Amino acid sequence: MKKVFTLVAVLTVVAIGGAAVAGYVLWGRVNEPYKGYEAAEQFVQVPAGAGGAEIRQRLLDARVVRDAFTLRAALRWTGNSRALQAGEYRFDRPMSAVEVVDKLARGDVYGRRITFPEGLTIQEMAAIYQAREFGPARDFVAAARNAGLVRDLDPAAPDLEGYLFPETYAVPRGTPAARLIAMMVDRFRATYTAELQQRAAAQQMTTREVVTLASLVEKETGKGEERPLVAAVYRNRLKIGMGMQADPTVVYALQKAGTYNGNIRREDLAIDSPYNTYRHAGLPPGPIASPGKAALEAALAPADVEYLYFVSRNDGSHVFAATLAEHNRNVQEFQVEYFRRQRAGATR
Repeated sequence: MKKVFTLVAVLTVVAIGGAAVAGYVLWGRVNEPYKGYEAAEQFVQVPAGAGGAEIRQRLLDARVVRDAFTLRAALRWTGNSRALQAGEYRFDRPMSAVEVVDKLARGDVYGRRITFPEGLTIQEMAAIYQAREFGPARDFVAAARNAGLVRDLDPAAPDLEGYLFPETYAVPRGTPAARLIAMMVDRFRATYTAELQQRAAAQQMTTREVVTLASLVEKETGKGEERPLVAAVYRNRLKIGMGMQADPTVVYALQKAGTYNGNIRREDLAIDSPYNTYRHAGLPPGPIASPGKAALEAALAPADVEYLYFVSRNDGSHVFAATLAEHNRNVQEFQVEYFRRQRAGATR
């Protein structure tokens, strides 16, 4: 009897030891980094509603996990077999089966990046949206008509012109235009803070007026140090009832009419549009582009100067003036004489 008990004890120890060894081997297998694909990166698309078998097969076909046994073991080990989420996943390094499963369980989907620079219109943003193959431009334009997204900020907005914040966004493949538009408006709200809104109220400016003025500033200069100066020019003109006479508003009017060809002719300054600030006093009826943070801040914190005019130096910067006589001298130097020299140099 004693020998039997001894044998049982020995077998039990062997079994426990064997289980421990097997467990150790299995743990090592599911945690060992693996990369079976040759390219620098691999994408795996998990369709919505895909079952466990289909998801496992897609991971195996993409060679982001070693084999079916390892993948099943990782799923059991993590307890995430029913938690895998749909979406597009990017793999660019060796990963263990546990890491792969955790990535899908977290829904760590790949965000495709799309960048909208400052100073673009809805139509120009839509062109980028289509060019980057996120979807048709018409879908972006249609989604941007949802002025209800800013109704509390701007009850008069007919669309979201000016409220689609210029930024780089990362969105999963297949994200509808309406979702991206909502993200852009959310980013605007985060930028146009309560402090800026309070400052606008203190200056008796509506959100629409602030964004419209900021859009003029954004279109007139790309230099950070000039934004408060440009804002000051327009604020000073508003104060004395002087026309804005802003070329970018004429461009916008021509764009809306579908007649802009990249240049402004003298006769274009007479276009019959409420956005033509050569014909209509005050700010245009709404934003002419999407301003960035610096332009919004400049609109509410213009420089303390008496400038009423500015003209391009033809190098991206501007020269400012407080009087018409000074401005005319600047125009003569930086426009008339500059282009005269350019033409003379071209004919040599």
